Amino acid sequence: MSDAGAPESATAGRRVWVTRASPGAEATAARLTDRGFVALVAPLLEVRPVDGGPVDLADVGALAFTSANGVAALAARSDRRDLPVYAVGAATARAAWAAGFSNVVSAGGDVAALAQAIHSAGAPDGCVFHAAPAEPAGDLVGALAAVGIPARAVTIYETAPVALGPETVARVASADAVLLHSPKAARLLARHLAEHPAGGLRALCLSDAVAAPLGGAGLATIRAAATPSETALLDLLESWPQTA
Repeated sequence: MSDAGAPESATAGRRVWVTRASPGAEATAARLTDRGFVALVAPLLEVRPVDGGPVDLADVGALAFTSANGVAALAARSDRRDLPVYAVGAATARAAWAAGFSNVVSAGGDVAALAQAIHSAGAPDGCVFHAAPAEPAGDLVGALAAVGIPARAVTIYETAPVALGPETVARVASADAVLLHSPKAARLLARHLAEHPAGGLRALCLSDAVAAPLGGAGLATIRAAATPSETALLDLLESWPQTA
């Protein structure tokens, strides 16, 4: 739990459950603390690399990442850093730069925005390689194929549910709000709330697709960010009276 240094403000003392996997959870917690919230880090998911040897990028003209987890997983299985990179958003782009890629474009949105950014740049000299999760949020390969850009997705990481122990369940029961970054996390939250109801809990989601599984979860409020970015999600959280 991150609770040190929160300034006095309208948000001071508001307890926010961070459900995303590490290390993203800790980055989100730091941003919450900077805004005056108390962050309760209790991931509902953990990232696991998919077993495999070096990734063959011989026919690849560009890389596409839909999360920082994809960047980390591919960087562990390939030394190539010369290929242009298209990242779904700013956080993923930062992860690509940190991993040693220098030609990085941030789409600043979702999978549709990512496909549009690649299309706008023109077809690369080779296929687009999507370093994909086991359960992708959208069909990037299909979206690119529709505009004539060859692409292939290779599953290189997965997210697995995390079992919350009794102490963690008790800790998150004090949360005023919960942040959801993926539909899978939202589904897991719905299952958790079926056993541990929290009628006063507000759910703030990265997108409408993330919010969709929460319809019958008995939450006080379910809201989606104006755009699928964490900054927009935290802005929504900060407009606390309006989310009631």
